[in-house]
Amino acid sequence: MPVIDSPPRYDDRSGPGIQPGSGREPVAPEPPTAPVPLPAGPRTWPRRMATVGLAVLTAAQLLAALGYLFMITTIPARTDLQTGPRPAVVGPRSAGPDVVATAAVRATDLSIPKLQLREALVDLQLDAAGVLQPPPNPTLAGWFAGAAAPGAVGPTVIVGHVDSRDGPGVFFTIKNLAAGDVVEVGRSDGRTARFRVTEVQDFDKTRFPTDRVYGPTAGPELRLITCGGAFDAATGHYERNVIAFGVLADPG
Repeated sequence: MPVIDSPPRYDDRSGPGIQPGSGREPVAPEPPTAPVPLPAGPRTWPRRMATVGLAVLTAAQLLAALGYLFMITTIPARTDLQTGPRPAVVGPRSAGPDVVATAAVRATDLSIPKLQLREALVDLQLDAAGVLQPPPNPTLAGWFAGAAAPGAVGPTVIVGHVDSRDGPGVFFTIKNLAAGDVVEVGRSDGRTARFRVTEVQDFDKTRFPTDRVYGPTAGPELRLITCGGAFDAATGHYERNVIAFGVLADPG
């Protein structure tokens, strides 16, 4: 998160107070003279209006500063699965932008003993273009809430960043998985689905295997997705996706 300076301080004081007089006791003249009349009312109107105008301007500036501070601290920036500005994982062709979890059970956490990785999971959805939104932070992994819950028939899809401008992301080492490695996914009902990796492949992003990743399966399966291949500095994107496929280790 960017470090955000405190909003500028504004001084709403209109200036020094009006001195009522010199403070010295007047000497009564002899004979007494008529009192000096006070300045006419209209002469004080410009000063009062200037004071009111300054107060209104100061309040507007303060509200604008607070509004900007709220915006930059509460609206997360869209980041790619690497360092670019846009997401890069294609969603299922049959799903729309309003996909929600179809079951009461959801994925809550991910554990990969070989990689010494244990992370909580956030829920992910598709955008209006049917592209799976990545986690909002490179240190987070996310479960596609429109796919199968862990242990249910169908693919459980989990996505994470490979890196960012600040260093390795949560799925930086996914490429090191191999057939036979164990991946455990916790469920909101307290149970754990234990998967066994069958293969790890990388695909050109222009040929993302949508049907193989999101299509129906005979039993519970797992997909771990991140970015890989060469990084194209011109576009700010990696050229490939790394995908680990898995099946339920103990379906009985």
